[in-house]
Amino acid sequence: MLKDLLFLALGGMSGTLCRFGLTKLTHWFLGYGFPWGTFAVNCLGCLLFGLIATLAETRLHLSVHMKLMILTGFLGAFTTFSTYAFESDQLLSGEKWMQGVMNIFAHNVVGLALLLLGIGLGRYWS
Repeated sequence: MLKDLLFLALGGMSGTLCRFGLTKLTHWFLGYGFPWGTFAVNCLGCLLFGLIATLAETRLHLSVHMKLMILTGFLGAFTTFSTYAFESDQLLSGEKWMQGVMNIFAHNVVGLALLLLGIGLGRYWS
């Protein structure tokens, strides 16, 4: 149990730092008019989750602890679905309801498409 917690903590810390960095970088390039940082993180997270989960079972043969660290720890901290929900609510509650609808649609449709792409890439490379 202690080993699991250590792997989760290491993965979570790394995912949090990567999320913060990518969000700041994305906003620096694209501005703050739309939650591009959260969108980029969630899309990349969906792609990586599909790819790594598939490769972990077929090609990489990761240990239970490594899967826990990467999928639950790192990607769990890296993706920001709760932030996405909050930002969507803020856009919908304000005068930016069209951006709110676009945010919800884009995260769900593009996220699902990238998850499927990650699974397909994982199957192709395995």
